[in-house]
Amino acid sequence: MQILVAGGAGYIGSHTCTALLEAGHRVIAADNLCNSKAETIIKVEHIAGKDMVFYEIDVTDTASVDTVFANHEIDGVIHFAGFKAVGESVEKPLDYYYNNIVSTMVLSRACMKYGVGKFVFSSSATVYGENQVPFVETMDLLPTTNPYGETKAVSERILTDAARANPGFKVSLLRYFNPVGAHESGLIGESPNGIPNNLMPFITQVVKGKLDRLQIFGNDYPTIDGTGVRDYIHVMDLAEGHVSALDHLTEGVHIYNLGTGQGTSVLQLVRAFEEAIGVEVPFEIVTRRPGDIAECYADVSKAQEELGWTARRDIIAMCRDAWRFENSYSD
Repeated sequence: MQILVAGGAGYIGSHTCTALLEAGHRVIAADNLCNSKAETIIKVEHIAGKDMVFYEIDVTDTASVDTVFANHEIDGVIHFAGFKAVGESVEKPLDYYYNNIVSTMVLSRACMKYGVGKFVFSSSATVYGENQVPFVETMDLLPTTNPYGETKAVSERILTDAARANPGFKVSLLRYFNPVGAHESGLIGESPNGIPNNLMPFITQVVKGKLDRLQIFGNDYPTIDGTGVRDYIHVMDLAEGHVSALDHLTEGVHIYNLGTGQGTSVLQLVRAFEEAIGVEVPFEIVTRRPGDIAECYADVSKAQEELGWTARRDIIAMCRDAWRFENSYSD
């Protein structure tokens, strides 16, 4: 199949492009490079040993997206082109609502116009709000604690309604948890602009000496050690989950959690990194971030049963691969 990957130069998008190419699919990537770099596309091609097509466009722009669909016979879309920082979404809600929801609207309407029947959406565990863990796909969605989560929930509803109104439009909503790590080659990984919002690149940049110390946001949560608990999943496991979802996509709307099914606290991840790399990670406890919840981890049985997919890489592998990328990456 020929797949359009919106946000294909980004962290999860680039790893998914790699997995798609290695699985034999042809890939068209679209990205406005607001939080990514064009050279990532070249690195993906090097890893996979295959070429891909790249468009530097913003997928909220209807005319630009229309050009891509008109120029290519597209079989499916994977949509990663969303802003993704919980804290930033609280500070800039209008930016998040516009970018994340309009991009979903533009891409899905283009699918209708050009008869593209497969759509895989990058959703998030934040849509569960403060439901009781482990999160299960059948749960009623609670109001989320941040605009980022709301944009994902609204996009899910848009795509669900579109699929109901257009029976040939097949949708997979992937609610995934906390991606970390990097491709084992060290060529691609998470390289955010400025101070990282996510934990793993924050840790690696501290150890590399780019930042003084890790900030841990709160140690008074009702968890094993007071720090937030998350379901960390290796980014390549996550990428392979997208390929499985695409390959198994059938009529209707399908929802899957992509995680490991295990909760790990922030401090536990820090200690795992220290064990994996043999270094000490200096940190300080600061106040909680707005929008964060205490615990978030998945029930992953549905993805295992229906997609034949399971996360294979452990926390130590996540830490080692992230550190390998940090050491090979140059600003």
